[in-house]
Amino acid sequence: MYASNDIPFLDLVTPHVELEEELTAVFRRALFTAGFVGGPMVEEFEQAFAAFCDTSHSVAVNSGTDALRFAIMACGIESGDVVLTVPNTFIATTEAISQAGAVPEFIDIDENTYNMSVERLQEFLEQGCTRNTSGRLVSKRHQRPVTAIVPVHLYGQMADMDSILRLANQYGLTVIEDACQAHGAEYFSGKLNRWMKAGTMGQAAAFSFYPGKNLGACGEGGAVTTNDASVAAKIRMIREHGQAKKYYHDMEGYNGRLDSVQCGLLQVKLGHLAQWNARRRDRAAEYDRLLAGNEAITCPYEPSWSRAVYHLYVVRSADRDGLAKHLKAAGIGTGIHYPVPLHLQKAYKGMNYRETDFPVATRLAGEILSLPMFPQLSSEQQTRVTDGILGFVQDVLISQ
Repeated sequence: MYASNDIPFLDLVTPHVELEEELTAVFRRALFTAGFVGGPMVEEFEQAFAAFCDTSHSVAVNSGTDALRFAIMACGIESGDVVLTVPNTFIATTEAISQAGAVPEFIDIDENTYNMSVERLQEFLEQGCTRNTSGRLVSKRHQRPVTAIVPVHLYGQMADMDSILRLANQYGLTVIEDACQAHGAEYFSGKLNRWMKAGTMGQAAAFSFYPGKNLGACGEGGAVTTNDASVAAKIRMIREHGQAKKYYHDMEGYNGRLDSVQCGLLQVKLGHLAQWNARRRDRAAEYDRLLAGNEAITCPYEPSWSRAVYHLYVVRSADRDGLAKHLKAAGIGTGIHYPVPLHLQKAYKGMNYRETDFPVATRLAGEILSLPMFPQLSSEQQTRVTDGILGFVQDVLISQ
């Protein structure tokens, strides 16, 4: 619990208070129509979110994890296939891969963007794989076919999609975007000569509506976007017990629907998302300005081809833990996303990865610190945050 003059890492109260009347109207609509599962509110949100993302289809599901899992299944990734992703993401990314029957394998990240390194991806495809007798690409580590790449648009900034798609096309791999932190993020595609939204460049993409996301539900939620009508139709079946028509099941599926009330609440918030994202970009620029020239703190790097939406504003410090403790004592909330890379998690001990296998992800996990970031963050609050950081740098780091 924060005191009244403290600065929270995330403020989820203010936006809901500001939208109280619009949000409560959603509940009234559900109560007076008994529209709790499926129906107009779900369809309206799906259409609106697809339009926001510039895709043909959006399918609402009950979590970002299910969104990625269902997308992997619908895109034809088979049991035992290897799916490439990064080690510096929330475990939901690899859970979705594993629970779809596939096997995750990691690619190290770029030192500047913290997203999948194109150089390491190319190196893996050239040196970490071989071809079997039928010509299929096979992982040397797992001795299984490599069929897909899941780039994670971490912290609200898209991965280098042109380069990833070029390699995917060269090696015959499917690309599925993990856009769970990137609602509204954009990438300038040199190949297409235009800005592209997150969720439009792979065969499908997964979004999370966990409450703290840029577009957050009042509970769990997720969605898949795609321009492939057959993928969208398959996901609709998967989320609803494998049925295309009630009581006629073409396959075993899941109870993966997003309820009508959450879709209604999300549609209200969707109308404010562009403005909220713009505010996040403004707040990020202000952090950049206030911290400029301080060599002890590394601010986020945004390439010219990126328009990030700053789900998180993440800095790096040689004494991350000391800095976090210092800011906490000053009443400033922070977060760490993520302290232990996935290849070193106990859950994946059986994969026999070493700490040195992905050196950039491992090193950065000990340096990263997420600062307060939300649309309602004030300039005065940011000045307090950065004064606290600069004071720590002056008193502790420089004196060492």
